[in-house]
Amino acid sequence: MGLGVRWTLHGDGRTPAPGAVVRPDERLSWPRTAGLGAQHVVAMFGASFVAPVLMGLDPNLAIMMSGVATVIFLLATRGRVPSYLGCSLSFVGVAAAIRAGGGDSAVVTGAVFVVGAALFLAGLAVQRFGARIIHAAMPPVVTGAVVMLIGFNLAPVTASTYWPQDQWTALLTMLFTGLAVVCLRGFWSRIAIFLGLLFGYGISWIFDLAFGKIHSTVGGPEAVDHWRLDLSGVAKADWVGLPTFHAPAFEWSAILIALPVVIALIAENAGHIKAVGEMTGDSLDDKLGTAIAADGAASMLSTAVGGPPNTTYSENIGVMAATRVYSTAAYWAAAGFALLFGLCPKFGAVVAAIPGGVLGGITVILYGMIGLLGAQIWINGRVDLRNPLNLVPAAAGIIIGVGGVELNISDSFELGGIALGTIVVITGYHALRYFAPAHLKQQEPLLDSGTSAYDDTAGDTAGDTADGTAGGAAGSAAGEPGDKRG
Repeated sequence: MGLGVRWTLHGDGRTPAPGAVVRPDERLSWPRTAGLGAQHVVAMFGASFVAPVLMGLDPNLAIMMSGVATVIFLLATRGRVPSYLGCSLSFVGVAAAIRAGGGDSAVVTGAVFVVGAALFLAGLAVQRFGARIIHAAMPPVVTGAVVMLIGFNLAPVTASTYWPQDQWTALLTMLFTGLAVVCLRGFWSRIAIFLGLLFGYGISWIFDLAFGKIHSTVGGPEAVDHWRLDLSGVAKADWVGLPTFHAPAFEWSAILIALPVVIALIAENAGHIKAVGEMTGDSLDDKLGTAIAADGAASMLSTAVGGPPNTTYSENIGVMAATRVYSTAAYWAAAGFALLFGLCPKFGAVVAAIPGGVLGGITVILYGMIGLLGAQIWINGRVDLRNPLNLVPAAAGIIIGVGGVELNISDSFELGGIALGTIVVITGYHALRYFAPAHLKQQEPLLDSGTSAYDDTAGDTAGDTADGTAGGAAGSAAGEPGDKRG
C-alpha cells in the first residue's frame, strides 16, 4: 500500500477545466502547487498563531509542529484526506484555566499531551468498532453542551485580560473582523481573522503615533504606561534559529480540566472528514478512525517538545472548496513552508508582539463562535430542548462550566469549570436517561440524514466509521472562519 506521495499531473498542470476538480492524487505544476501550499499556510495564520499566543506557548514552535503534524496526518491517511493540521482553539480555555490555577507552560502541555493520547485511543476504537461507541456515550445533546461550555468559559479571559489593555483598539478590531467575516467572499473570508490581526496592528501603530503611550494593564494587575505595539523583540530576534523546546509536566488537576476537550475534537474531526469526503466525492468512512488517531499522535508529538496540540483546520477546507483543488501535494508544500517559518525567530517575534487590545477585539468574536458551534450541533442533531432529559443536564453543565462553579473534593483536590461541567453533562444525561420514563426516551437521531449511511456501513465492516458531530452539517458549520477548531 502506497504512502500517498505520488501524484498524476492534472490536465496541462495549469488551470483546471471549468467544473473540474483536482483530486487528492493529482496535482498542478509544481510552481502552482507551491503557490497553493503558501495559500494554505496563510489561511491558517489567523487562528493557528492566535491560539498558541493565547495559550502562552511559542508561536514559532507552533507553526513548525503544525508542519510536522500535517506530514504525519498525510502519511497516516495514505494521501486520501487532504487536510492541514494547526493549533486547536478548543484548548485555549483549558490553558487559561490551568494557568489561573498556578500551572506553567510545562503543566499546560502535559495536560494536553494526555488529551492527545486519549484522542489517539479514541481513533483506534473507532477503527476497530465503528463510531457507534462514540454516539452511545456522546449523543448530540452532550457534544453540543460541552462545546458550548468550552467556548463560553473563555469570556472572562477577554473581558478581564485582553479588552482592558486597549478598549478602543479592541472595539475597532472587533468591528473590522466582524465585517470581514460577514462581508468578504471566497478565500478572503477564510483569512478574516488574519486580516483582523493586520488591521489591529495598523490601528495600534497609528494610535501610538497619534496619542503616545497608553496607561493600562499589560501582563499584570497594575496599570502602567506602555506602547500598544512594541516591536523591540522583533529587532532583537534572529532571522534563523530553533524555537524554544521544553518537556511536559503532568498534574492530575490540570489533566482533568483538559480532558473534556476530547469530546470537541472528536466532533470537530468527524465533521471535517465528512466535509472533505463530500467535496472530493470519495467516501472516507474507513478513514475517520485513522484521522482521529493521527490527530492524537500528532498532538502527542507536538506537546512532548513543548508545542500546542494540533487538529484538522476548517479554514483550509474552505480554501479547497473555493479553489476546487484537493491535491495533497499542496498540503505537503504547505507543511514545508510551515517548517521554514518555524525556523525564523524574527517571524515568531512579530506574532508574539500582537497587541493585547487586538487580541481583545478578535477573541470577542472567536470565543463566541466556538461556543455557538455547540448550538449548531444541537440544531443539526435535532436536539429537543423541550425534553427535560436533554434540558436539565445541558443547562446544569453549561452554567457550571461558564460560571466556574467548583466542587471541593478534599483540601488538595477540587473540580470546577470545564471539567466539572463536562462531567455533569455526560453523567447527568446518562443517569437521567436510565431513570426517565419511557416517553422521554424516544429514540432521537444520533446523526443527521446526510450521515446516516455511515452507521449503516459501520455495522457491516469493522473499522467503518460515522460522523461524530451530531451530523456533518456541524462540521460544515465548523468550516466557517474562526473555527474552533479551530
